[in-house]
Amino acid sequence: MTTVGTMSESEMSQSKAASDPNAAPLVSVDEMNAFIGGAFGGNQNACEEMAFGMAVAVMYPSAASLRPGKIISGPTVFSICDAALFYASLSAIGMEPMTLTSEMSIRFLRPARGEVIRARARLDSLGSRSIVGTVIAYTDDESKPVAVAQGTYMRPKNSTTA
Repeated sequence: MTTVGTMSESEMSQSKAASDPNAAPLVSVDEMNAFIGGAFGGNQNACEEMAFGMAVAVMYPSAASLRPGKIISGPTVFSICDAALFYASLSAIGMEPMTLTSEMSIRFLRPARGEVIRARARLDSLGSRSIVGTVIAYTDDESKPVAVAQGTYMRPKNSTTA
C-alpha cells in the first residue's frame, strides 16, 4: 500500500521509465488499435505511434467533421486530443479500459485545415490514481500546432495494473 508522499516500487519504475524516451510502451500500437476497433465501433481515429508515456493519434476527418472552408471542427480536434491522451495513458499503465477522462481543456490556436489531423500526447505526471498529460494537435506541420490541450485521466480505484 502506498502512503501519501512516498512512491511504491512499481510507481518508481514507472517514473524512471517515463523519463526514458526509449522505454517500451506497455501496450503496442497494434494491440491499442485492435482494442479501440472492437470496443468503440464507429471510432474515426487510430493510434499511429507509441512509446512509454507518449502516443500519437491520427484521424482522417469525414465530411461531417468539417466546417465551412474545410476547417476541421473544434469537437473533432478535441476528440483527437482526448484519444491521444488515452493512448498515452495506457502506454504507461497497460490495457485498463476503465481509465477515464477526468478533465480536459483545450486552446485552439489556428484553423485546422487538412486531410488528416494528428495529436501527440506526452504524460506530465503518472500517479497511482491520476494521469496528467499535454497534447499538441496539428495537421500538416507539427511545428505549427492547431491546438494545445491538457487533461487528466483517472485510473480505476481497484486497478491491478502497474
